[in-house]
Amino acid sequence: MNNKRPVNLDLFTIKQPLPAIASILHRVSGIIVFVGIALLMYVLDKTLASEEGFAAVQECLDGTFVKLLLWGTLAALAYHLVAGCKHLLMDMGIGETLQGARTGATLVLIVSAVLIILLGVLVW
Repeated sequence: MNNKRPVNLDLFTIKQPLPAIASILHRVSGIIVFVGIALLMYVLDKTLASEEGFAAVQECLDGTFVKLLLWGTLAALAYHLVAGCKHLLMDMGIGETLQGARTGATLVLIVSAVLIILLGVLVW
């Protein structure tokens, strides 16, 4: 077999539809949440270990980089939660059409953006 069709392996040149982008972001946000929760559990352990640990964590949380990490973790959690709710609705048969997938992806991005901004205000 001599197949002369061109093969495009560069994923960045392929125009992805909005539902595909939302799905990829859902997977990436899951990874960020997994790592972020591990870090938050470590911080919780430090705060509960002693008063000195609590004071050290409280002092550390005043830093811009740590606030940015916290906001990133909370943003990933918010996006993952909203996209997960969309998947639950799809499991119930709501939004399974192509237009429903586009509308659902748009709603996920809009609701997530609002939540991420609100979380940013809360953190800063």
